[in-house]
Order: sequence, then structure tokens, then C-alpha cells
Amino acid sequence: MSVWALGINHNTAPLDLRGRFAFALDQIQPTLTGYRQSLSRQLEATLLSTCNRTELYGAGDQSAVGPTLDWLAQTGGVSGDVLRDHAYVLRDDEAARHAFRVASGLDSMVLGEAQILGQMKDAVRAASDAGALGSTLHQLFQRSFAVAKEVRSSTEIGTHSISMTAAAVRLASQLFEDLRDIKVLFVGAGDMIELAATHFAAKNPKGMSIANRTLERGEKLASRLGAEVMRLAEVPDRLHEFDAVISCTASTLPIIGLGAVERALKKRRHRPMFMVDLAVPRDIEAEVKALPDVYLYTVDDLATVVQTGKESRQAAVAQAEAIIDAGVLSFMHWMEQRDPAHGVVPLIQQINAQADVWRAAEMARARRLLAKGEPIEAVLEALSRGLTQKMLHGTLAELHTGDVATRAATAQTVSRLFLRDELPKTTRDAHN
Repeated sequence: MSVWALGINHNTAPLDLRGRFAFALDQIQPTLTGYRQSLSRQLEATLLSTCNRTELYGAGDQSAVGPTLDWLAQTGGVSGDVLRDHAYVLRDDEAARHAFRVASGLDSMVLGEAQILGQMKDAVRAASDAGALGSTLHQLFQRSFAVAKEVRSSTEIGTHSISMTAAAVRLASQLFEDLRDIKVLFVGAGDMIELAATHFAAKNPKGMSIANRTLERGEKLASRLGAEVMRLAEVPDRLHEFDAVISCTASTLPIIGLGAVERALKKRRHRPMFMVDLAVPRDIEAEVKALPDVYLYTVDDLATVVQTGKESRQAAVAQAEAIIDAGVLSFMHWMEQRDPAHGVVPLIQQINAQADVWRAAEMARARRLLAKGEPIEAVLEALSRGLTQKMLHGTLAELHTGDVATRAATAQTVSRLFLRDELPKTTRDAHN
């Protein structure tokens, strides 16, 4: 059994390539099912997809890594060579370390951000619902969550971290003299938009509007923030009303096109527009950035802003890495115990199987005695004596074989296994 991770992220792949491999949460379960059906042999699998990364975690034969990369490339509509140029493959302890770092926010564009942990938990639930989460990946991710919790509680990794949405407010403040004089449009109503709207609302802008495909969800968010709500279809005709536009939807195609922005600028008499596209794939067409009166930022453009203060958190990073290293060692020890070549799990299984054989034999003998009319007490006595003899036969035989040193070592082991309650206190303490 081996674990591995295959993926792309904001460090290895550009935004438009990442957009080809973005999966909404409700797509993960059917995508995992299709992926596992594409393999000749079933394996455990989990798919994590965020605006900064798409990663497949697997447990099983490592020969599945190659077919997995080809399947992922085909799913994203690119050649295997293109994906291979931007992808990373991590195995065993490095895969575990990567999972722990991701969960802890150490591999994020925003160092120490906490949102990724919830996204990982969602991905694990989706894998479980798809029947793709076995005992190995379950252990990997439960340990990831535990490590992340310890990192969060024992270090200051998240202190003073700047989120994407906070960075957007900072950039808007550099463009507009006073945010109280602007009108802001939020496109979408998910978690990222809720965070962005909360940050902007704290600056008391002149007006805020929520545009969403589903009015009900948009109205719920708008009511909390005192914002107006509109249908997504209204955006192109009303775009000119807004000085700032923050968009983050799950659309697979851009919903704000170049033509719509050009018309809006004309109606605004070319007053500047501040636009932030937090979506992967893009919500706003890339060509919009070339317009002279538009200041368009994507998630990758915000990278420099969110790194502010990173140096001051390096000590916390070192502490977090030490916690992660300990977690990796513990997980790999657990893996080794399950390895038939090194571990004790197969031996435990064999012992249990042998005990079941003995038990079945004595139960069959007891049933025969009962059928002959033997007294129950006598049958129970024979049953207990038979089980005891079978279980002790090998041990007692070993105590009578070998040289003096071998017998002494065997006697010490037998005492530790069978006479724990009878050992002197000092001996028990030494063994414990």
C-alpha cells in the first residue's frame, strides 16, 4: 500500500490552466466515480479543488499515477505533456507532508489562511459519499486535520495574515480617495463573496449590490449587509452604475465580457472601474484587463499583496513545520505497521484467524457432546479446557525447547504476555 498526490497549484500552473481543472463541490463525487471507473484496478481516491489548486490523492498501487495524469489531462482538455510540465507527483512521506502543509495553510497563497481546511473537509466528505475513501486516506486526512488544529492552536501562523478579500479592499483604497463614495457590485453569493462583502461593508461604501443566479441566496446575503439584490442577467445592463466589481461564481465560462465592460465605460464617461475576479475559471474575460480605464485583478495578481508580513511569520512557520514533521513520522509508522513485509497487522490478523479456527473446533465438539445428552456443566468445562490447551500448546512447547539462553528469553516474553498482573511492581514499571 502506498499513498501519493498528483496536482497543480498556484506555484506550478498559470490561472488559465488551473481553470481547466476546477471542479465545483457538487462535481467532485461524480468526477471521482468516473475517474475510478477509468482505472483497471480500484483504489482509494480524494479530489481537492480550489481556486489555487487541484489535487488527486490516491492510496494503492503507484502504477496508477501515470493513468491518473492522462485521465486528468483528458478531463481538462490538454495534452498529457502540457499537464506534466506543470504537475507535481508526491509519494508516501512527501505526499503526507504535502497534505499536512495544505491543511495547515502553509502551502496557500495566503500563508496561514484557514479556509483551505474547510475545503479539504468538504472534499473528504465528497470522497466518502462516492465510496472512494478507504482506511488509508481516511487516516491521512484525519491526521491532516489534527495536525492543522495543532498548528493553529500552538503557533501564530495565522496572525496578521491578509486574505484575498482584505487585499481587494486595500487595492480599492489605493485607487479611490474615499471608499464611502463608491458603489460596489458583488457577483455571486458564495463564501468568498460573503467575505469580500463583509470587508467592503466595514468601509461604508455609498451602495452595495449582490447579483446572483439564485435570487433567494442573494437576498439572504443582501439582507445581512443592507445591500440591494439583482439577477445575474441584469449585470451587463447595469454594470456602468458601479465603481467596483468583485466576482466569484462557479460558472465554467466568463459572465462579464469585454463588450459589456466597454459599454459600461462609455456610459461612465471613462471614469475608472476597479474589478476583482476571484473565480477559477475566470468570471471576467481576460481581455478586459487591457482596457485603459479598468483596473482588473485576478487571484494571481493579488499574490504580492497577500505576501505582506510573510517574513514576520517565519518563526511560526518553523514551529508549524516541526509539528508537521512529527505528524508525518507518526503516519508513516502507521503505514509500516500495515505493510505485510514490516508490520504487525498481518500477524494480528493471522492470530485472530487461528483463534477462530480453534474456537470453531471446540464449539463443534461441544455441540456434539450436547447432542449426546452430556450435562451442560461438563460440556462447558470441556470447552474451556480445550480452548486453553489449544492456545497454550505452542507457548508451553517453546518453553521446553532450545538452549538455556533461548528458554530464558522465551520465559521472559511469556511472563510479559501472560502474567502481566502477576509481575512485581518494579518489573511492571520497567516494561511500561
